[in-house]
Amino acid sequence: MIIASILKDWTTRSNKFERLWLLAKIEFKLRYYENKLGLLWALIKPIMDMCIYYVAFKIILKSDVPAFASYIFIGLVFWNFFVESTTGTIQILNTKKYLYEYSNMNKLEIYVSTLFSNSIGFLFNLIMFFLFYHLFEGQATPMAFNNCWIFVLFINLFILSLGSSLILSNIYILAKDINQVWAVFTSFLFFLSPIFYKLSTFQQALPAFEYGNPLAGIIINARRVMMDGVAPDFELLAFDFGYAIFLLFVGLLLLNKLGARAAEKL
Repeated sequence: MIIASILKDWTTRSNKFERLWLLAKIEFKLRYYENKLGLLWALIKPIMDMCIYYVAFKIILKSDVPAFASYIFIGLVFWNFFVESTTGTIQILNTKKYLYEYSNMNKLEIYVSTLFSNSIGFLFNLIMFFLFYHLFEGQATPMAFNNCWIFVLFINLFILSLGSSLILSNIYILAKDINQVWAVFTSFLFFLSPIFYKLSTFQQALPAFEYGNPLAGIIINARRVMMDGVAPDFELLAFDFGYAIFLLFVGLLLLNKLGARAAEKL
């Protein structure tokens, strides 16, 4: 009933999608407003990250993963969206409280608009990956209908990021040091995700861990549909959606219980 009331309150509001899109565009532009390269930074960051890990793991450690640059690229596109969405929303109830205190905006809209803003950058990066893979990788798999599964995987990632953001930002109301805890945890999770490891090596070292780490499952399936041109692992996809929906449910519960007191506590 609690979850239904939150969602009903949001869905009954008028012009919600126009408002969400407007807020997302404004936030995306403001993020790069003072940078000399402007929106190019949204494209440059994953490429710079890819170059660093390519030198470390392909040239120095001699990784034998085929199309290794693209292998890292697609993993970082998904990873960066998750980290930027969760880290950037931990203090959102404090930094954007003017939106829900002095307007008729629902708190959930503030989260969704922020993730929409990150989605613009994600789309740019995904296009860059697609062009890089098909133009510069000699052993690239031809385009296939299964590439379209990437949108389903992104929905999975979006829900997972939204649920995690809701949980973290509401914990922040009670414990401000969640920022530091989350920074350490994401560093730990980064090395427990198959971003630059060969999949067989990852599965051998951590058997079945792709079912315990939803980000690992999403990245594995992203490579399947974009680089191998095959359908995702549906069992893994079901697990990942289960994690995402569960975290969203918990996040909405916390938003209902703690979010109402956010303005007075922060």
